[in-house]
Amino acid sequence: MTETSSSRFKKILFIMTIIGPGLITVNAGNDAGGIATYASVGASYGYKMLWGLLLITFSLAVIQEMNARMAIVTGKGLADLIRERFGVKLALFAMLTLFIANFGVCIGDFAGIAASMELFGVSKYISVPIMAFLVWFLITKGSYSKIEKLFLAFTFVFFSYIITCFIVKPDWHQVMKATFTPTFTFV
Repeated sequence: MTETSSSRFKKILFIMTIIGPGLITVNAGNDAGGIATYASVGASYGYKMLWGLLLITFSLAVIQEMNARMAIVTGKGLADLIRERFGVKLALFAMLTLFIANFGVCIGDFAGIAASMELFGVSKYISVPIMAFLVWFLITKGSYSKIEKLFLAFTFVFFSYIITCFIVKPDWHQVMKATFTPTFTFV
């Protein structure tokens, strides 16, 4: 029995609805600050820090899974769970810390927007306000499902990382060795 292309497309679409939010979450680290950090570390250390990237990726997956399970089981967010277990003061401290971290990420993202658009000759005094307006508009006027689809479409751009990996033809033996063998250099 053969499947029609329509039913295969529906199956692929169903799978994407399941893994889509995960792909969006994974790519949250592909912001201006993250890319600048990865590029800087790669330029400075070559393959020597790939083992750290593997460790970080595994750790983030475990934490994301734990948070998702806690939310599903309890029906509560992280702030509620911290408040219930540790009290209001520690919950406030955790949320204030999260706010500061997110504010720093936003500043880094807008700096990345300014720097990248200046590569195309667009002034930061034009690009940053326009993008700030677009972000505000999406947050206040957009629907969750439409924004999710937009972010999922943006996620496909990051597959260019994988394609680039094969285009530059690295020494795969050295890449695998550096990924699974931690090295430390003390300056």
